[in-house]
Amino acid sequence: MMTETPKARPPLLVVISAPSGAGKTTLCRRLLEDFRELRLSISTTTRAPRGQEQHGREYYFTKREDFEAQIQAGEFAEWALVHGNYYGTSKKVVAESLARGQSVLLDIDVQGTESLKKSFGDRCVTIFIAPPSIEELEQRLRGRGTDSEESIRRRMENARGELAQSHKFDHQLVNDEFEQTYSRLHAIVSRALRGDR
Repeated sequence: MMTETPKARPPLLVVISAPSGAGKTTLCRRLLEDFRELRLSISTTTRAPRGQEQHGREYYFTKREDFEAQIQAGEFAEWALVHGNYYGTSKKVVAESLARGQSVLLDIDVQGTESLKKSFGDRCVTIFIAPPSIEELEQRLRGRGTDSEESIRRRMENARGELAQSHKFDHQLVNDEFEQTYSRLHAIVSRALRGDR
C-alpha cells in the first residue's frame, strides 16, 4: 500500500512587534542565530541611524521624499508612520524569500503587522512582546541614552496604544527576564516552522 508523501510546509512570515524599548531587536537577533531557515527582512526607514547602525544591516535608511515615492509606486508590503518617521517592508524582499521557500522574520510595528495579516493571512504567525510594566519601559528608553525627552514622551504615548492592541496577535509574551522570554519565543517559532501551531 502506497503512503502519501507529506506536503512540504509552506514558508511563513514570523512577525514580531513590540513597543520601542521592549527588547524585540535583541530577541530577533537570537532567533536568527538559532533558526538558519529564517531570513531577516530589513525594513526601510526615514529615521536617522542610531549608534553603530549601518545602511543595509539594521535598516535601509532613506529620505522622506524617496520613501513616499515608493509608497506611491506600491513597493511596500506594509508601511507605517511611527514616532514621526516612516517604516516599511519591501514587497520584493518578502516575495523573493517566500519563492525560495525561506521563512521571513519581520521586526515591525503593530500597524504593519495588521497590514501583513490582511495580505498573507495564515502565512503569518504574529508575536507581541510586552515590557513587564510601562514604568520599566520608560526606564529602558531613558537608559538607552539615544532619545530626546520629546522622543521618549512620544514613544511612551505610542506604547500605551500598542499595548492595547496586543490581543490581536497570535501570541503575547512579557519580556520580564530575557532567557525565560527567549525560551518561550523559541518554542513558539519552532512549532510554527514545523507547521504545528
